[in-house]
Amino acid sequence: MEAFSWLQYDFMKYAFLAILIITPLFGLMGTMIVNRKMAFFSDALGHSALTGIAVGVVFGVSDTNFSMLVFAVVFALLLNQISSRVSASTDTVISVFSSCSIALGLAILSKGGNFSQYSSILVGDILSITREELLYLAVILAMTLLFWLLAFNKLLAVSLNRTLARSRHISAAWIENLFAVLTALIVMVSIKWVGILIINALLILPAAASGNISENIREYHFFSIIFSIFSGILGLLVSYFVNVATGPVIVILASILYFVTYGWGRRNNV
Repeated sequence: MEAFSWLQYDFMKYAFLAILIITPLFGLMGTMIVNRKMAFFSDALGHSALTGIAVGVVFGVSDTNFSMLVFAVVFALLLNQISSRVSASTDTVISVFSSCSIALGLAILSKGGNFSQYSSILVGDILSITREELLYLAVILAMTLLFWLLAFNKLLAVSLNRTLARSRHISAAWIENLFAVLTALIVMVSIKWVGILIINALLILPAAASGNISENIREYHFFSIIFSIFSGILGLLVSYFVNVATGPVIVILASILYFVTYGWGRRNNV
């Protein structure tokens, strides 16, 4: 059947498996990112990818993916530290760092007119994923699930009331740094296939749509993951048949879900 013609191509099979791994990751992490008002944080991490690549180029690192990961982890931890120490709002601090980071990365990579070779990372290409890269994503998914099982309640306690968390002997700084590092790893590992310009939308939209209709924390996580997977799979198939980039189609579908759930939630007073 023509509807299943895409199954004959290995690149589509790999892309489909990647969607099944990436979207639950985004749906799960997105709930806490939205809950902790960290949308700017994940966006800044996405922008820092360019600087990570630039650092790798400057120091002659052959594998820019490695330099991207290392820089993102350092960047995330630095943001956490400074945000907790300065009097300005967190969004302001993150915006300053994000602007400085992306400007520095663009300046270095555009030297000599060579930026075109890095432009593909702006939009991403899920169809280029390989079997080995699927294994990397699977490892990140396993790490995320383990973190959620062991640390979610502690992270939630810190998010709700840091004083209460400390009274229960929960190290707020330690938990927040772990979460920041995990977010950095997910963003950097996924950015090659999702793209800098839209990765934050894929993290935020499913969780935001879920928040429109959820009445408790379990529903919040469940619907976020379902919306993320649905947008990812349908976006991949639509992009294949329409012949457009996959990432933007997924974001468009996730946006539609957000507006539909927003209307439904208002009508039903959720």
